[in-house]
Amino acid sequence: MFPYNEDIQACLEVLQQGGIILYPTDTVWGIGCDATNEKAVKQIFELKKRSDTKAMIVLVENENAILNYVNVTELQIFDYIKGIHKPTTVIYNHAKNLAHNLMADDGSVAIRICKDKFCQELIKQFGKPIVSTSANVSTYPTPLCFNDISLEIIDGVNYVVKHRQDELEMQQPSAIVKWNENGELIIIRH
Repeated sequence: MFPYNEDIQACLEVLQQGGIILYPTDTVWGIGCDATNEKAVKQIFELKKRSDTKAMIVLVENENAILNYVNVTELQIFDYIKGIHKPTTVIYNHAKNLAHNLMADDGSVAIRICKDKFCQELIKQFGKPIVSTSANVSTYPTPLCFNDISLEIIDGVNYVVKHRQDELEMQQPSAIVKWNENGELIIIRH
């Protein structure tokens, strides 16, 4: 039994019904939904007032899960992932089995293996990847702790996780990297 089991159960109910949640991740608080549900993804774009041409991050539980959602040709990505300690999102080409409005125009998708225990348990029990995008209206600053999240966002989701709301430590967004066609690592955000 986890201290956040009630939150997990409430999130699962919302996610299974195509709703959206506000939850803590291994980086900043995120707005999330079922990453395979186009209508749920659309709700997040609408809440954030964000263009649906701007891709969002997908959280998965482990490396094996990545292979269900992308055709990986750059196998050195997995060696890189094992060696990093900071939460890092990798942009993969050739996304598959995800909501189409979650992918970039070029067919790529941003995926992070989330090492936060709450997120891992949620993803494991849900059995699918979960969207994670910063809990702010587009063009506004990323909230670095729960207290920075606007009421517009809090009121716009179907469930707000109680776990970690009282933490005041400022969190940072993940690093973002990509491999180019030549097999070279490109750092997009440190």
